[in-house]
Amino acid sequence: MKAKVLLSLILLCGGLAVPSARAEDAAPAAAPVPAACELPSYLLTSESQLPKVAGAVKAGKPLEILVIGSRSTTIPSSESSSYPARMEAVLKEKLPPAETVHVSVELQSKKTAEEAAGTFVKLMEAKTPTLVIWQTGTVDAIRSVDPDDFRGAVAEGVVALQNAGADVVLMNLQYSPRTESMISAPPYLDNMRVVAQEHDVPLFDRFAMMRQWNDQGQFDLFSPSRGPELAKQVHDCIGRALAQFVIGAAHLGPAEQQN
Repeated sequence: MKAKVLLSLILLCGGLAVPSARAEDAAPAAAPVPAACELPSYLLTSESQLPKVAGAVKAGKPLEILVIGSRSTTIPSSESSSYPARMEAVLKEKLPPAETVHVSVELQSKKTAEEAAGTFVKLMEAKTPTLVIWQTGTVDAIRSVDPDDFRGAVAEGVVALQNAGADVVLMNLQYSPRTESMISAPPYLDNMRVVAQEHDVPLFDRFAMMRQWNDQGQFDLFSPSRGPELAKQVHDCIGRALAQFVIGAAHLGPAEQQN
């Protein structure tokens, strides 16, 4: 019962958790990066690489990206404003015009890492993406899943995705100051970092990014009166950051990008 209450509160107070949507719906063109989206460079880079993404772009092959996420992946009645759609728009802007970029979303709402990972073999057979962005950790933290079990489940999921032929980016929990005292995020954040290092996959630190925006005053993630416009702004920043992160991890140079 406690887990259900916490999950409901995070979905309500997190400001970014909403009903299902499709990233493949038409996304608006990417505009210049807003000042509110600014982040330190260390949050936008990774020592791990995305060789399959690089190979697809350099060969002029379609770039198929699958986001495995939860309700915080979407925005109600505004599919084109969600972070997967914004990422797609920015990638289309940055990559050569002839490059086909398609981002789809597979929602795994209320599933732990172990439950989600159990679906990956069939999911990869059906989707065959070049890159999988796996957003996980929140449900495990809410349910107080043993951190060691969580680490093992994330590792198994990453291996399943890699064995199916995809590059992998791990995305951790969203940050919410209103729920920070209710769940213990650090063990799950730390274990995702360990898995990323052990399996040489990039970790997109959404938690640190959102905390930075909140602490610096770009966004007030504590206010209970947040509306859909704030969700759109934060999703836009996450989508922009994610596109930049993917381009950097794939080491796509000027020849593969638009000026």
